[in-house]
Amino acid sequence: MNVPAAPVYEPAHDLLAGRTAVITAAAGAGIGGATARRFLEEGARVVIGDAHPRRTKETVASLAEEFGADRVDGIPCDVTDDGQIQALFDLAERRHDHLDIVVNNAGLGGTAELTEMTDEQWDKVIDVTLNGTFRSTRAALRRLRAAGRGGVLVNNASVLGWRAQVGQAHYAAAKAGVMALTRCAALEAAPHGIRVNAVAPSLALHPHLAKVTSPELLEELTAREAFGRHAEPWEIANVIVFLAGGYSSYMTGETVSVSSQHA
Repeated sequence: MNVPAAPVYEPAHDLLAGRTAVITAAAGAGIGGATARRFLEEGARVVIGDAHPRRTKETVASLAEEFGADRVDGIPCDVTDDGQIQALFDLAERRHDHLDIVVNNAGLGGTAELTEMTDEQWDKVIDVTLNGTFRSTRAALRRLRAAGRGGVLVNNASVLGWRAQVGQAHYAAAKAGVMALTRCAALEAAPHGIRVNAVAPSLALHPHLAKVTSPELLEELTAREAFGRHAEPWEIANVIVFLAGGYSSYMTGETVSVSSQHA
């Protein structure tokens, strides 16, 4: 099989200039971190939350050094705790007066077949991935509606919200729930000029995923991709930029598949 050349990292075009964004689970090397960087490159001010305090502090310091301390901030935020979510939004509004964009990226996976899955495994994945997205969406919509400036939410779903994979019942159920939540939230938000969409990636490889996934499974998943390779996290971030910006102004309630997966 001829594998295509590596994708080209597109230059920025100030698509989010002057906007303030909150991004959850954004202190790692995955989609959240790539989105924070891409938003900054596109001119946004970014406030990141992440469940890992040390990593959050280091990421904020690194991005602030590169893009300016006036454009980057963040605090630890566990999306299973509504108080921490409120504190994250409070920080964004305190630092930048208002909020324009929220990216609900936080999610948790795991592998266990149903007959072996414990209640604790099920509950933990659902609480972070689905309930966490609900809590953050609720908080964001309340604030955006009160501000009366419109706004955009982008949720991170997954192709597993549509497709099946052994050992992923909890994660797939949570991501299907994120898709349904996105559609319902979009209808409620539309009269207030607020858009709510989602992305559904397939395989976006990053160091943490590689560490918790067997080489055999990664090889199998990669083989399903039409391009013969996994996505780079920034390729997902590019689509999030599109959904967060003006070029998607007539889109709401949609889940955009960012995938070349054919089976």
